[in-house]
Amino acid sequence: MTELDRVLQTLATLRAPQAAQEAELQLAVAMCLEDFGIPYRREAMLGRGCRIDFLTDSGIGIEIKKGRPSSRSLRGQLERYAASGQVAALVVLTQKSALLPAKIGGKACVQISLNQLWGVAL
Repeated sequence: MTELDRVLQTLATLRAPQAAQEAELQLAVAMCLEDFGIPYRREAMLGRGCRIDFLTDSGIGIEIKKGRPSSRSLRGQLERYAASGQVAALVVLTQKSALLPAKIGGKACVQISLNQLWGVAL
């Protein structure tokens, strides 16, 4: 199992409240990573003005977005993250899906929709 697979399996267990604010989602992710023994840094600086919500010690960057983010805006943000040598792969946790490619900047990009984890089809 790759480290990306391990992080994805860990986040698939997440059961955050539907009406959660982004800060609550970040806390839930932090608790989830800790419960599964995945070391991370919060608000990790990847470069000047470039900070990702979580970065695991193995280089898996995790970005959290509440609601349905603009695919274009989110992709630009993820491209900046992918350009960092600290990032090996990206995981984007959203409440509602956004249209994203499987690779950004040559690095795997996986989206997890909280609606799917909640079992909600919207």
